[in-house]
Amino acid sequence: MHILALCGSLRAASINAALLRTCARLAPQDMQISVWPGLADLPLFNPDLQAQTPGSVLALYQRVAAADALLIASPEYAHGVSGVIKNALDWLVSFEPFVNKPIAVLNASARARHADAALRETLVTMSANLVKPASITLPLLGSALTEETMALDTAVSGQIRAALSELRRAVSRGEPPATASFPVG
Repeated sequence: MHILALCGSLRAASINAALLRTCARLAPQDMQISVWPGLADLPLFNPDLQAQTPGSVLALYQRVAAADALLIASPEYAHGVSGVIKNALDWLVSFEPFVNKPIAVLNASARARHADAALRETLVTMSANLVKPASITLPLLGSALTEETMALDTAVSGQIRAALSELRRAVSRGEPPATASFPVG
């Protein structure tokens, strides 16, 4: 099973990127998680560019189409999703292989509830299959945990393993997509 991981932060020291890399380390043997750094190369979404789709967008399309599921971790900026992840999702809006794709959302900050809710709502609106039991919030922001210590911390690693297990279960069962909205509280 191949999972494509997308990080909504471009920071070198991103806790979201570290969380995705930790997921790759903790994934079961039958699950390969690839953290793709290509979101930084995507041009700003412009429908006029779709006539001759840029190479970086084609690379995103290829990776999404080849993946059994997606794993997304993104920070919150000014109560919203990051421009990086929003831009990637804008490119995927009319991309047919994205429809019903199982997706888990990982939130690295309990304070980032606005962006988490907005991201989930966007994904459901785009007809993604949001796997709710695999979409979790971990209180990592400000914890000083590194990728290594996340993997060793039994509370954090246990939640990650459980989320990945739920994602695997959803892919294996072909569960129907979520349809509920997520209010911003």
